[in-house]
Amino acid sequence: MIEVINAILAKRPEARIGVRTSVPRWLFDLTVKGHIQYSHLETDTGVVQVDSLTLDEADSIRRASSFHADLVTRAASETQQLRAIDAGLIVGDIPPLAFAVAASAGLPSIAIGNFTWDWIYSDYPRIRLAPSLLPTIQGAYAKATMALKLPMSEGFNEITNVKDIPFIARHATKSRKEVCSALKLPATKPLVLMSFGGYGLPSLDTSVLTKLKKYTVVTVTNIPLGRTKQETKSPRKKRALVTLDEQAIYDSGVRYEDLVAASEVVVTKPGYGIIAECIANDTAVLYTSRGHFPEYDVLTSEMPKYIRSAFMNHDDLFAGKWESHLDSLLAQKKPKKSPKTNGAEVTADILLSTVDNPPKSPRRKRGRAKKAKTKKSQKK
Repeated sequence: MIEVINAILAKRPEARIGVRTSVPRWLFDLTVKGHIQYSHLETDTGVVQVDSLTLDEADSIRRASSFHADLVTRAASETQQLRAIDAGLIVGDIPPLAFAVAASAGLPSIAIGNFTWDWIYSDYPRIRLAPSLLPTIQGAYAKATMALKLPMSEGFNEITNVKDIPFIARHATKSRKEVCSALKLPATKPLVLMSFGGYGLPSLDTSVLTKLKKYTVVTVTNIPLGRTKQETKSPRKKRALVTLDEQAIYDSGVRYEDLVAASEVVVTKPGYGIIAECIANDTAVLYTSRGHFPEYDVLTSEMPKYIRSAFMNHDDLFAGKWESHLDSLLAQKKPKKSPKTNGAEVTADILLSTVDNPPKSPRRKRGRAKKAKTKKSQKK
């Protein structure tokens, strides 16, 4: 979504964009190329992650059920906020609350994503203990004006107006040489970027990675804004392992997508964002399992169409037995065709067009029809 925001601001710098999210502010400060109005709001509960590779199905359903049981009240409260800032369009990736709010406020709404939460939750046995959860979510999705569906997707059954869009992904602007120079990374061996999201992988003993001979592994720690360049500028090195602070990367004029492009391989759990970024920057993916999350099967079955990819089990991941997997992966032939990765620009055009020419809401149509019928009756 940040990439979409940047595409909008590139096309229309004066656009007013408000972001309501539980994602921390520092991420937007690091990556948004322009001005936005940020405010904190819990928009959904997603799934409960124990760590990057383990989730709690039962607690996921329990929290989702509790949150969405109060959806009408939440939507009413949020509607007042939207009216106060004179919002013209609601865009969601992809919390049901966004579309319930838009309907309540009489505003158009656009869903963006590669799955819907009713599709995810329906695969969990515990859903039987929350009989109202799926109907509530589906009812909210049905109120969306449009859905922009990314590749490698499932769900979206409740939204009537669905359009396919290309991959949304960040593209590098710096060469490998520039990245290695700016971040003081060794350029003599292939770089392997370890990327496991905000939860990281604290259970991995990184000392096992220092024994790798053919590759240099790079990890990134997420540090909120506030630390100085002097505190974060030097990467921490130990043989084959380099640890970088995320703010230090941006302080050096390098963006995360530049680091992805400079790496031959990203080691990760399958997630739409990192896979799309690897596709856009021609970086191979070595992935491991991530627990019972239905998106996993879709992503792993579709990936070979677009990029070199291979699976590594948890035993080899945690034991540091990476080299044979990396060798085999890099020996793969690249897919012959590259997919389009300009989804952010395509999406920005659709969003701006919707703001400029807002669709007439069904509620307003019914109101006009009723009024016209009344006048006709009076005339008779």
